[in-house]
Amino acid sequence: LDYFATGKLDVEVTAQVVEGIVEGCVRAGCALIGGETAEMPDMYAPGEYDLAGFCVGAVEKTQILDGHAVAAGDVLIGIDSSGPHSNGYSLIRRVLERAGATPDLDLGGLSLGDALMAPTTIYVKPVLELIKAHAPHALAHITGGGLLENIIRVVPEGLGLHIDSRSWRLPPVFDWLQREGAIESMELWRTFNCGIGFVVIAKAEDVGAMQATLTAHGLASRVIGEVVKGSDNHRVRID
Repeated sequence: LDYFATGKLDVEVTAQVVEGIVEGCVRAGCALIGGETAEMPDMYAPGEYDLAGFCVGAVEKTQILDGHAVAAGDVLIGIDSSGPHSNGYSLIRRVLERAGATPDLDLGGLSLGDALMAPTTIYVKPVLELIKAHAPHALAHITGGGLLENIIRVVPEGLGLHIDSRSWRLPPVFDWLQREGAIESMELWRTFNCGIGFVVIAKAEDVGAMQATLTAHGLASRVIGEVVKGSDNHRVRID
């Protein structure tokens, strides 16, 4: 279902938004079965609108990936993101204001505006194929909280994560944000996905087959770390 609210309905804008929602549903393999459109002139300035939505899925209880199979020696397969993925934009706006940058600023072949507005990658279909064909031990969508907080949620107590930040190149947009915003490294890792939008935890021997599946879906991936024995106090280490 979707929800679209605005001060005064602009049919052309609304149609474009709904087209985008439909495209997202197609990529995720779900159906847009209805929604609500509301006009509230006292709530929104001209040209502003509010958009929300949700989806519901189902899984057999015996097939829930709750992380219980994760073990020391498992590897982390990081799948590339397309950009900030809808997270960290309060900080992004502060950095933009501080830097006084314009959207056409070149970031090595991609403008700042395009880098910040790139649509979030939808991983549903390739990840479902991974689950069906390769039995990963756990999955983590890297949203708010970044690599520091999202992966560890699916790792059992007594285990930790060692992430090698040298295993992939920090995309230029995140490098620019860190430099212009004077953002400390830990805050960067906690706020943004830093180029890794999804992480699969799996046995080391399954990595090749899983990466081949992801490549077939047009997704770049790499091993970015491993599961290690660790204390409950310091469970995530990024070098």
